[in-house]
Amino acid sequence: MGKIVWDRAGERYYETGVKNGVLYPAAASAGTYGVGVAWNGLTSVTESPTGAEASPLYADNIKYLNLMSLEELEATIEAYTYPDEFAVCDGSADVIDGVKIGQQTRKEFALCYKTMIGSDADSELGYKIHILYGALASPSERAYESINDSPDAIAFSWDVTTTPVAVTGYKPTSLLTIDSTKVDAVKLAALEDILYGLDVDGETPAVDPRLPLPDEIIALLTVAEG
Repeated sequence: MGKIVWDRAGERYYETGVKNGVLYPAAASAGTYGVGVAWNGLTSVTESPTGAEASPLYADNIKYLNLMSLEELEATIEAYTYPDEFAVCDGSADVIDGVKIGQQTRKEFALCYKTMIGSDADSELGYKIHILYGALASPSERAYESINDSPDAIAFSWDVTTTPVAVTGYKPTSLLTIDSTKVDAVKLAALEDILYGLDVDGETPAVDPRLPLPDEIIALLTVAEG
Protein backbone atom coordinates (compact mmCIF):
# COMPACT_ATOMS: atom_id res chain seq x y z
CA MET A 1 0.00 0.00 0.00
CA GLY A 2 2.76 2.44 0.88
CA LYS A 3 2.27 6.03 1.95
CA ILE A 4 -1.23 7.52 1.89
CA VAL A 5 -1.91 9.91 -0.98
CA TRP A 6 -5.00 12.08 -0.89
CA ASP A 7 -7.16 13.12 -3.84
CA ARG A 8 -5.54 11.05 -6.54
CA ALA A 9 -6.81 11.74 -10.06
CA GLY A 10 -9.86 9.59 -10.71
CA GLU A 11 -10.45 8.94 -6.98
CA ARG A 12 -12.42 12.09 -6.11
CA TYR A 13 -15.78 10.38 -5.85
CA TYR A 14 -19.18 11.88 -5.19
CA GLU A 15 -22.82 10.85 -5.19
CA THR A 16 -25.66 12.93 -6.58
CA GLY A 17 -29.27 12.98 -7.71
CA VAL A 18 -32.27 10.73 -7.25
CA LYS A 19 -34.19 9.03 -10.05
CA ASN A 20 -36.00 5.90 -11.21
CA GLY A 21 -38.24 5.72 -8.16
CA VAL A 22 -40.37 2.57 -7.91
CA LEU A 23 -43.18 2.03 -5.40
CA TYR A 24 -44.00 -1.49 -4.21
CA PRO A 25 -47.20 -1.54 -2.10
CA ALA A 26 -47.40 -4.29 0.51
CA ALA A 27 -49.15 -7.45 -0.71
CA ALA A 28 -51.86 -9.37 1.10
CA SER A 29 -49.29 -11.96 2.16
CA ALA A 30 -47.34 -10.60 5.13
CA GLY A 31 -43.76 -9.60 4.39
CA THR A 32 -44.19 -9.47 0.60
CA TYR A 33 -44.83 -6.70 -1.89
CA GLY A 34 -47.07 -6.27 -4.89
CA VAL A 35 -46.31 -5.21 -8.45
CA GLY A 36 -43.97 -2.21 -8.67
CA VAL A 37 -45.07 1.04 -10.30
CA ALA A 38 -43.05 4.06 -11.43
CA TRP A 39 -42.89 7.00 -9.03
CA ASN A 40 -42.58 10.01 -11.31
CA GLY A 41 -41.70 13.46 -9.97
CA LEU A 42 -39.53 12.16 -7.13
CA THR A 43 -37.30 15.04 -6.01
CA SER A 44 -35.68 13.91 -2.77
CA VAL A 45 -35.30 10.93 -0.46
CA THR A 46 -33.56 11.64 2.85
CA GLU A 47 -32.39 8.60 4.80
CA SER A 48 -32.26 9.42 8.52
CA PRO A 49 -30.89 6.74 10.86
CA THR A 50 -31.91 7.21 14.49
CA GLY A 51 -31.01 5.51 17.75
CA ALA A 52 -27.66 3.72 18.16
CA GLU A 53 -27.05 5.97 21.17
CA ALA A 54 -24.68 5.04 23.96
CA SER A 55 -26.03 4.52 27.47
CA PRO A 56 -23.01 4.50 29.79
CA LEU A 57 -22.93 2.29 32.87
CA TYR A 58 -20.64 3.07 35.80
CA ALA A 59 -19.08 0.77 38.37
CA ASP A 60 -16.08 0.90 40.67
CA ASN A 61 -15.97 4.68 40.15
CA ILE A 62 -15.25 4.30 36.42
CA LYS A 63 -17.21 4.05 33.22
CA TYR A 64 -17.81 0.30 33.13
CA LEU A 65 -19.21 -0.01 29.60
CA ASN A 66 -21.50 1.52 26.98
CA LEU A 67 -24.77 -0.11 25.99
CA MET A 68 -25.94 0.88 22.52
CA SER A 69 -29.62 1.42 21.79
CA LEU A 70 -31.24 -0.15 18.75
CA GLU A 71 -30.67 1.70 15.47
CA GLU A 72 -33.74 2.49 13.40
CA LEU A 73 -34.21 4.05 9.98
CA GLU A 74 -36.52 6.93 9.17
CA ALA A 75 -36.81 8.77 5.87
CA THR A 76 -38.38 11.78 4.21
CA ILE A 77 -39.78 11.50 0.69
CA GLU A 78 -40.42 14.62 -1.38
CA ALA A 79 -42.08 14.69 -4.80
CA TYR A 80 -44.17 16.79 -7.15
CA THR A 81 -46.57 13.92 -7.67
CA TYR A 82 -47.08 10.29 -6.67
CA PRO A 83 -48.55 7.16 -8.26
CA ASP A 84 -52.22 6.35 -7.71
CA GLU A 85 -51.14 3.19 -5.92
CA PHE A 86 -49.56 5.32 -3.18
CA ALA A 87 -52.95 6.73 -2.12
CA VAL A 88 -53.66 3.76 0.19
CA CYS A 89 -50.17 4.19 1.68
CA ASP A 90 -51.08 7.82 2.39
CA GLY A 91 -54.34 7.02 4.18
CA SER A 92 -56.77 7.50 1.29
CA ALA A 93 -59.41 5.15 -0.09
CA ASP A 94 -61.45 5.23 -3.31
CA VAL A 95 -65.17 5.41 -2.53
CA ILE A 96 -66.08 5.51 -6.22
CA ASP A 97 -64.04 6.35 -9.30
CA GLY A 98 -62.67 9.86 -8.88
CA VAL A 99 -63.74 10.24 -5.23
CA LYS A 100 -61.31 9.64 -2.38
CA ILE A 101 -61.65 9.93 1.37
CA GLY A 102 -58.81 10.45 3.81
CA GLN A 103 -57.94 9.36 7.35
CA GLN A 104 -58.03 5.68 6.45
CA THR A 105 -55.69 2.86 7.49
CA ARG A 106 -52.25 3.39 5.98
CA LYS A 107 -50.72 0.58 3.96
CA GLU A 108 -47.06 -0.40 4.22
CA PHE A 109 -44.84 -0.08 1.16
CA ALA A 110 -41.29 -0.34 -0.12
CA LEU A 111 -39.41 2.17 -2.23
CA CYS A 112 -36.57 1.67 -4.70
CA TYR A 113 -34.57 4.53 -6.21
CA LYS A 114 -31.21 5.31 -7.79
CA THR A 115 -28.48 7.82 -7.00
CA MET A 116 -25.58 8.50 -9.35
CA ILE A 117 -21.88 7.97 -8.63
CA GLY A 118 -19.29 10.23 -10.27
CA SER A 119 -15.65 11.18 -9.99
CA ASP A 120 -13.35 13.89 -11.25
CA ALA A 121 -12.52 11.63 -14.20
CA ASP A 122 -16.03 10.32 -15.00
CA SER A 123 -19.27 12.04 -14.03
CA GLU A 124 -21.22 8.87 -14.91
CA LEU A 125 -19.06 6.31 -13.17
CA GLY A 126 -22.01 4.25 -11.95
CA TYR A 127 -25.01 4.30 -9.66
CA LYS A 128 -26.43 2.95 -6.45
CA ILE A 129 -29.79 1.25 -6.07
CA HIS A 130 -31.38 1.99 -2.70
CA ILE A 131 -34.25 -0.14 -1.38
CA LEU A 132 -36.32 0.88 1.65
CA TYR A 133 -38.32 -1.99 3.16
CA GLY A 134 -41.22 -1.90 5.59
CA ALA A 135 -42.01 1.78 5.09
CA LEU A 136 -45.02 3.53 6.61
CA ALA A 137 -45.85 7.14 5.70
CA SER A 138 -47.04 9.65 8.30
CA PRO A 139 -49.71 12.29 7.51
CA SER A 140 -48.19 15.18 5.61
CA GLU A 141 -49.00 18.86 5.29
CA ARG A 142 -50.13 20.19 1.90
CA ALA A 143 -50.06 23.92 1.23
CA TYR A 144 -52.29 25.11 -1.61
CA GLU A 145 -51.53 28.66 -2.72
CA SER A 146 -53.02 31.08 -5.21
CA ILE A 147 -51.26 31.26 -8.58
CA ASN A 148 -49.25 34.47 -8.75
CA ASP A 149 -46.41 36.05 -10.72
CA SER A 150 -44.00 33.41 -9.34
CA PRO A 151 -45.95 30.16 -9.80
CA ASP A 152 -44.60 26.93 -8.42
CA ALA A 153 -45.84 23.35 -8.34
CA ILE A 154 -47.09 21.93 -5.05
CA ALA A 155 -44.37 19.85 -3.41
CA PHE A 156 -45.53 16.85 -1.40
CA SER A 157 -43.54 15.52 1.54
CA TRP A 158 -43.91 12.45 3.73
CA ASP A 159 -42.11 11.43 6.90
CA VAL A 160 -41.52 7.69 6.82
CA THR A 161 -40.76 5.13 9.50
CA THR A 162 -39.61 1.60 8.71
CA THR A 163 -39.84 -1.92 10.08
CA PRO A 164 -36.74 -4.03 9.35
CA VAL A 165 -36.91 -7.30 7.44
CA ALA A 166 -34.84 -10.41 8.08
CA VAL A 167 -31.37 -10.98 6.58
CA THR A 168 -29.76 -14.36 7.10
CA GLY A 169 -26.60 -14.07 9.21
CA TYR A 170 -27.18 -10.39 10.04
CA LYS A 171 -29.48 -8.21 12.06
CA PRO A 172 -32.77 -7.25 10.36
CA THR A 173 -32.52 -4.19 8.12
CA SER A 174 -34.76 -1.59 6.49
CA LEU A 175 -32.21 -0.48 3.87
CA LEU A 176 -30.32 -2.34 1.21
CA THR A 177 -27.90 -0.47 -1.11
CA ILE A 178 -26.32 -1.91 -4.26
CA ASP A 179 -23.26 -0.28 -5.85
CA SER A 180 -23.08 -0.86 -9.62
CA THR A 181 -19.32 -0.25 -9.62
CA LYS A 182 -18.69 -3.18 -7.28
CA VAL A 183 -21.16 -5.94 -8.21
CA ASP A 184 -21.17 -8.25 -11.23
CA ALA A 185 -22.75 -6.39 -14.18
CA VAL A 186 -24.58 -9.43 -15.57
CA LYS A 187 -26.07 -10.31 -12.20
CA LEU A 188 -27.02 -6.68 -11.60
CA ALA A 189 -28.81 -6.59 -14.98
CA ALA A 190 -30.75 -9.71 -13.96
CA LEU A 191 -31.75 -8.03 -10.69
CA GLU A 192 -32.89 -4.89 -12.52
CA ASP A 193 -35.07 -7.05 -14.78
CA ILE A 194 -36.77 -8.24 -11.58
CA LEU A 195 -37.04 -4.80 -10.00
CA TYR A 196 -38.25 -2.98 -13.12
CA GLY A 197 -39.94 -5.76 -15.10
CA LEU A 198 -39.57 -6.93 -18.69
CA ASP A 199 -41.54 -6.20 -21.87
CA VAL A 200 -42.58 -8.84 -24.36
CA ASP A 201 -39.86 -9.26 -27.00
CA GLY A 202 -41.41 -12.00 -29.16
CA GLU A 203 -39.73 -14.85 -27.31
CA THR A 204 -39.94 -13.85 -23.66
CA PRO A 205 -43.29 -13.09 -22.00
CA ALA A 206 -43.73 -9.84 -20.11
CA VAL A 207 -42.65 -9.93 -16.47
CA ASP A 208 -44.19 -7.60 -13.88
CA PRO A 209 -41.75 -5.70 -11.65
CA ARG A 210 -41.47 -7.12 -8.16
CA LEU A 211 -39.33 -6.56 -5.09
CA PRO A 212 -37.21 -9.45 -3.80
CA LEU A 213 -36.35 -9.57 -0.11
CA PRO A 214 -32.70 -9.10 0.91
CA ASP A 215 -31.82 -12.81 1.04
CA GLU A 216 -32.94 -13.32 -2.56
CA ILE A 217 -31.03 -10.25 -3.75
CA ILE A 218 -27.84 -11.31 -1.96
CA ALA A 219 -28.09 -14.81 -3.40
CA LEU A 220 -28.63 -13.43 -6.92
CA LEU A 221 -25.66 -11.05 -6.72
CA THR A 222 -23.26 -13.49 -5.09
CA VAL A 223 -20.50 -14.46 -7.51
CA ALA A 224 -19.86 -18.19 -7.46
CA GLU A 225 -16.30 -19.19 -6.62
CA GLY A 226 -14.19 -21.41 -8.78
